[in-house]
This record gives sequence, C-alpha cells and structure tokens, in this order.
Amino acid sequence: MKIAVLGGDGFVGWPTALHLSDAGHEVHILDNLSRRWIDTELGVQSLTPMDSIQERTRIWHAETGRRIHFNLIDLARDYELLKNWLAEHRPDAVVHFAEQRAAPYSMKSDRHKNYTVNNNVNATHNLLNALVELELDAHLVHLGTMGVYGYSTIGAAIPEGYLPVGIETMGGETVNQEILYPSNPGSVYHMTKCLDQLLFQFYAKNDRLRITDLHQGIVWGTHTEQTRRHPQLINRFDYDGDYGTVLNRFLIQAAIDYPLTVHGTGGQTRAFIHIQDSVRCIELALRNPPARGSRVEIFNQMTETHRIRDLAEMVARMTGAKIAWLPNPRKEAAENELVVRNEKFLALGLNPVRLEDGLLSEIVDVAKKFAYRVDRSRVPAVSAWTKDIAPLINHDPEGKRLKSVS
Repeated sequence: MKIAVLGGDGFVGWPTALHLSDAGHEVHILDNLSRRWIDTELGVQSLTPMDSIQERTRIWHAETGRRIHFNLIDLARDYELLKNWLAEHRPDAVVHFAEQRAAPYSMKSDRHKNYTVNNNVNATHNLLNALVELELDAHLVHLGTMGVYGYSTIGAAIPEGYLPVGIETMGGETVNQEILYPSNPGSVYHMTKCLDQLLFQFYAKNDRLRITDLHQGIVWGTHTEQTRRHPQLINRFDYDGDYGTVLNRFLIQAAIDYPLTVHGTGGQTRAFIHIQDSVRCIELALRNPPARGSRVEIFNQMTETHRIRDLAEMVARMTGAKIAWLPNPRKEAAENELVVRNEKFLALGLNPVRLEDGLLSEIVDVAKKFAYRVDRSRVPAVSAWTKDIAPLINHDPEGKRLKSVS
C-alpha cells in the first residue's frame, strides 16, 4: 500500500513509519516537526540523540534500500497544501498521529490549552474534509487514547468503543442499541480525542469514510526491531514531566539515582502497551479495514493494566531506587480500578510483549548510556490541572534546592 503517516517524526509515528516501510509499503511522512519545537520551548531534549528527519530517512535508505518520503506540512493550518498532496498522491491508507499528545502540556496554561485544541481538532477535521472533497477512499487509522473513557469504576470491563444499552420507549418497552461509550476526558488533550471521536462518527455516517480509531494505553519501551538496526534510527525517549510516560520516567529516574515520583497515593490504574506492540497493532488495523459505509471500527490498543504504585515498587525492587510520594498535579480520583476488553487485536494474532518479558532492564541500559543528556530540573511533573492545585506541587523532589542559612 501507499501509506501517509501523519506525524511520522514523533514517538510512535517514527517507529511506525519504519515498521510499515520494512513490511514493503510505500511510506510518506507528513509532519510539521512541532514536537521538536516544543522541546525548544520547554528547554529539554530527547534522552536519546535524534538526527533530523532528513538524516533519519537517509540512514533508513542506506540500511534497507527502501525510501521513506518526508513532506513538511502543518495539517492544522495548511489545508490547501494537505489537500493538494492527497490529490497528487492518493494514498491507500492514512495513519493519523499528527496531534499534540501530552496531557500535562495541554494543561500548562491557557495558551497551551488553545494550542492543543486548535492543533488537534483542526488537523483531524482538515484531513476528513479533504478526504471527502477529493472523493478519496483511503482507510484512515487514527491513534486515539484510552483516556477518552475516563478512569471511573463502574464494576464492568470497558468495551471496545461501543456500549450496549437498553432504552425505555414511550410505550414502556425496552429497545436495545449500541452507543459510543460515554466520554469522560481528564485533560484538554483527552478532550480533543473525544472530539475526534465525534468527528469520525459523523464522517463515517454522512460520507461513508472508512475509519479505524485506536484507543491506546500508555506506551513504554524504547526499541522496535527496526530502530535497532542503526544508532541513528533510534526512537525519541522523553523523560520530562510533560512528555515522559510514567514507566519510562520511572526507569530513567532509577538510572540517574533520582527518586521515583509517585503522585498522590499511586492508586491510579492505567493501561499499558509496549512500543513494539503499538506498531504491530497499527499494521494489523491497516490489514483489516472496515467496509465502506460501516460504523467506525474501534480497538482498545493496550495489553495490560497496572497501578502506578505497583510499577514504582517493581522498579524500586529491580534497581534499588527510592520512591518519593508527591502531591498530585492532576484533578483525578485518588484510586481507581480499570478493566479493559482487548479481544479484537488478540483475535487478529497479536502476541503481546509483557512487563515480565525482561525489557525493563533494556530501558535502564539505554537510560544509563545517555544519562549525561538529562537535565534533572526537567524531571518533576509541575503542570497543574487547576489554579487551586498549583501551589501544592513539589518542584524539588530531590530536596536539593538552596536553603537560606539561619
């Protein structure tokens, strides 16, 4: 297939582009490189040294003989440019990663909230609008989030996208139907993914677009089979309080002798998936598109669930790291259960990578190798969900701030 990977320079986008190219597909990356600019804004860098996208794709071609094409396009702002590219290339499938992906970043300030909504929602709608206008029957695969469901506990497993309900009619009878699972976003970022869902439902119904929405858990890990092939193909690794995912952050904290930062009771249960499984799931979704005119296909793209404090204790046992119990910058329940159904990908042949498969030590090794690149001041999570929470945040988990002499 000819596949457009929107946001293909990012944390999941880059290894996906490599994986699809390695599988024999013609891959085109469309990206505005905004994630690199955000690094500049935050004064932080990927733990792993990243070359330019042009150098990355050059190395891939030198190693494999396969080309990945790069196009500098801002999907949220350059509608005509996007439409013209789609009209010229008419891809068979579009994989959509081109959204600001960090919940803490989306809550930093009013400016960051506006940016996240404008970037994410406009990018998604511009893409859908262009596909309809061009009468382009490309299968759209979108990377969503488990966060659209929220984390409340109702004593039942979260289904894959749709909830069967009984509705009482005027005549007193019960009519059964399936509805989109009620959205319960926990941040502005998660809210934009909920808005994406509604856009997809409308365009699938109104214009018969073929859409798959992947509700993904928290990604952990560093390498995929393809990123291991050359040092310059390495994926980015975020450790800072805004973009670092929780398990990766614990492992880099352990590697640099920084306390593991657990917020609140650590009783938040989250869904997880390894980066290798993430790219496999995207390929499986591409191989199994919905029929034209059918409803949006929804997968829960996760493989296991864990409490945050349990993960911290596991990493502490493995590495000898200390745990720091800090105030929670998020507005959320202190404890929650999370039971998630994920039969669809398992039925398609996914053989998941589990935490016990020994890859945690691999991440620690990567973290130690590049520990010299860490800015310790960027490790704490300090983006507050509300103004009331902001004064409670601990900006110095190590307790190393200069104190006045009495």
